[in-house]
Amino acid sequence: MNTIENYSLDENITLVTGASRGIGAGIADLFGQAGSTVIGTATSKEGAHLISERFSKSNIKGRGVVLDVSQSSEVNQLVKELKANDENPSILINNAGISMESLMMRIKEDDWDKVIKTNLSSVFFLSKAVIGGMIKKRQGRIINIGSVVGSIGAIGNAHYSATKAGLVGLTKSIALEVGSRNITVNTIAPGYIETDMTKDMNQELSDTLMKKIPLNRYGQPIDIATTALFLASSSGAYITGQTIHVNGGMYMD
Repeated sequence: MNTIENYSLDENITLVTGASRGIGAGIADLFGQAGSTVIGTATSKEGAHLISERFSKSNIKGRGVVLDVSQSSEVNQLVKELKANDENPSILINNAGISMESLMMRIKEDDWDKVIKTNLSSVFFLSKAVIGGMIKKRQGRIINIGSVVGSIGAIGNAHYSATKAGLVGLTKSIALEVGSRNITVNTIAPGYIETDMTKDMNQELSDTLMKKIPLNRYGQPIDIATTALFLASSSGAYITGQTIHVNGGMYMD
């Protein structure tokens, strides 16, 4: 089965946060290959340039832009500019996030606030900013990238886990509010995916985690990207308010 041909996103505009690497890059590239115009965000001009360059090499319509998702003023300004360019997003992928590992007793208040704003508040900011355009067109998809640790917790990641658990409630609430407007809202909760965030894991921890995964392998960004593509396409039109676990079986809901 050809994934791209079966899940066309022609005539859609997708906004993907954190699109410079890892899961975000995988989603942005696959959605572009499926025909969507893709606006990918990065935190620096260099990162945005590299996104644009990557898209150009792959013949993907779209570009990279600079955005600090934790700042509502920047989010609102970007969406305002997109609307002015007739690029109002019909698909929003809330992927940007940070992890600042520390035992709960050692987490500084400033670090707690930074993780909450980047991983959770940003989803509120972005969803609120784009949802008006979706309501007007009576069509839209919002896909939030959560994590398995939002369901099982993680030592040294109390703030990160809290944001990913919070996404589940936020997803359900928005889905209830906008479902009648033909807008779906879902969360994808990845397990351990091979990205820059996980590549420095020590071998002992890696071996311990592998024993918990029935499929006996770590996931790849494409595993998350293809799930997102299904949800964003017409095939996922009757799925909303759900958390889709993509983790090789390490957690079964």
